[in-house]
Amino acid sequence: MHPHCATGCELDEWTVTDGGDGSRYVADRRRHRLAQRRKTIGLSQERLAEALGVDRSTIVRWERAETDPQPWHRPRPAAALKLSIEELADLLADVGQAPSPPDQRLGYVLRNPGRVDLIAVAHLRERVRRLDERYDQTPSTLLIAEAGQLHGQAVFLRQHASNGPVQRELAAAVAESATLMGQLVWDASQRRDHVASAAYFDQAISAAQETRDPVTEANALLRKSYLALYGTKQPNAGLVLTTRAAAVSHSDSHVIAGLAQLHRAEAHAMLGQAGDCSNALGIAEAHFAAVDARDPATDIFCPSHYTRLAGSCWLSLNKPDQAVPALENARQLIAARRKSTTVILGNLALASILQRDVDAATSYLHQAIDVIERTRAGGGLNLAFAAARQLRPWRNEPSVQDVNDRLLTLMSP
Repeated sequence: MHPHCATGCELDEWTVTDGGDGSRYVADRRRHRLAQRRKTIGLSQERLAEALGVDRSTIVRWERAETDPQPWHRPRPAAALKLSIEELADLLADVGQAPSPPDQRLGYVLRNPGRVDLIAVAHLRERVRRLDERYDQTPSTLLIAEAGQLHGQAVFLRQHASNGPVQRELAAAVAESATLMGQLVWDASQRRDHVASAAYFDQAISAAQETRDPVTEANALLRKSYLALYGTKQPNAGLVLTTRAAAVSHSDSHVIAGLAQLHRAEAHAMLGQAGDCSNALGIAEAHFAAVDARDPATDIFCPSHYTRLAGSCWLSLNKPDQAVPALENARQLIAARRKSTTVILGNLALASILQRDVDAATSYLHQAIDVIERTRAGGGLNLAFAAARQLRPWRNEPSVQDVNDRLLTLMSP
């Protein structure tokens, strides 16, 4: 543990070294690129140590260049860091001064693209990751400019990179940023611009295939399926995409495979295929039961996923009595006000209308609008308007009029 950090935080960049005559001096002797690689793929020192079955202190010593992993042990850290044995050896051999600040380094390589390196790419991917983390609670219109800039930078640098490992990392950056852009463009257009979003997702799928990253490829396929399921309303096309996403990720991520099966279930429900829907829900549940900390997509897993999509399936199958308890359970599992919360509330409103419970429907819609006003969630907004249309038989009711007034206000510039 660091002497100045009682919480067990990672050691800082500087190491105190014995000068040989009893004096002590500060020198920067770290494997900066090795540490950056670990951070880029989202692993803390503790998580990497757990994956390798070693103490955290072992990871600390590797990154401080005090020890090396033994040759016969290197395949495991290489696999955990998604590197070849040769690439790991290159990072272990790189010991020295700290690199320039990431923003400065990225600015430099954008001016000199032929000199792009792994450190600059790692910073680029980290910035994309931070934007992606903000997606569910921030209006897409506030994120799209920066995301577009980062995506453009990744594409530009990829065209000029000559080093093999750097090319691979830039392809990964393109896949991640294109997936995010596909989401943002669709959401910012209130789920109307299907063509531009599909182009981004196709770009992400192609880049992920180039890097042989089935998890990123499956995630992009899954996101593209949303265009068919909730945009163009083509459940057969959505079924093809979700089935492909489930197959691609089956052996690599229970999270993505489970999500793909959930949306596959919803496609079946939209087609009125109750038996196939139930089968897909069961497969999804089995995948989620097998999720552990080593799953590369664990950061996007949410306990509400299963009940939220199951509730949506029951709603599509015209079974509101089963939909409402599932959706209520999902709502309880999401504490924060997120874009996904508006989808749950919108579906609860639709289920309540099927039960002819106007008071419950308008209550859910008011709660959905509260979140939409802050997040501008496109999916939630579409569901809210769909529910408002279903409330037309009660349009003279004061509670329904209040909801319609708030929805009209949402559309004001």
